[in-house]
Amino acid sequence: MDLSARWASIEPQLVAFALKVAGALVIYIVSRWLIGVVTGLLTRALERQKVEPTVIRYIGNAVTVALNVMLVIGILGYFGVETTSFAALIAALGIAIGAAWGGLLSNFAAGAFILVLRPFKVGDYVLAGGVEGTVRAIGLFTTSIDSPDNVLTSVGNAAVMGGTIKNFSHNPHRRVDLTAQLDHTVDPHDAIRRLKAVLPGIANVVPSPPPDVEILAFTERGPVLAVRPYVHTDHYWQVYFDTNKAIRDTFGAAGYPVPEAYLQVRQRPA
Repeated sequence: MDLSARWASIEPQLVAFALKVAGALVIYIVSRWLIGVVTGLLTRALERQKVEPTVIRYIGNAVTVALNVMLVIGILGYFGVETTSFAALIAALGIAIGAAWGGLLSNFAAGAFILVLRPFKVGDYVLAGGVEGTVRAIGLFTTSIDSPDNVLTSVGNAAVMGGTIKNFSHNPHRRVDLTAQLDHTVDPHDAIRRLKAVLPGIANVVPSPPPDVEILAFTERGPVLAVRPYVHTDHYWQVYFDTNKAIRDTFGAAGYPVPEAYLQVRQRPA
């Protein structure tokens, strides 16, 4: 068979293949444009719902990657390549990655929930994942918290969402719980009156609700007063320490004796 005859036999196949390649290019270009449109619509919809920008970015990237994988598999199928094995391979790969990165994926999912549900925000003072302190950063895998002794602690988001979260900054004020021990000889009503007059003068104690000073319990030394001023979380420890000082100074100025325990011992004759 001469060259011209051979070319005549393979020319239709080459033309058909070239048309397929051109069709595949058109499909790829149009599909890529559609992927961009879909991702853009999804991003704008999430932005209208005021979803955290970090979550929007990662959702957009995940959708883009998934659609591009589907596009490649579709183009391979267009050329007649068996894609069932590819789909099975991708599914098996996803299962393997999910099993190996189970902890990371759970932290990722929990991080997304934190960003969407907003149980706390950066700057809040919280107790989360067994760690108490000020939130410095909320990531997709960990939440960074500065403890009161100025130690940065990174807590897995799964541990944060899997436990109890206390947000001390959510409400406008919180209560400082202190006690004041009185001697048996001290009139508790006089002590209550003196403390209620002093506590509002402590810096950063909120005027409403007013501080609580009441009899909490009785011990072998005498009555115990509950001393409870209210304060914003930012000034909690300042008010805590200043209230202790105010209790000591007030009782000292009133001349109250130092509380002492009294025990009465009786001896019975044999």
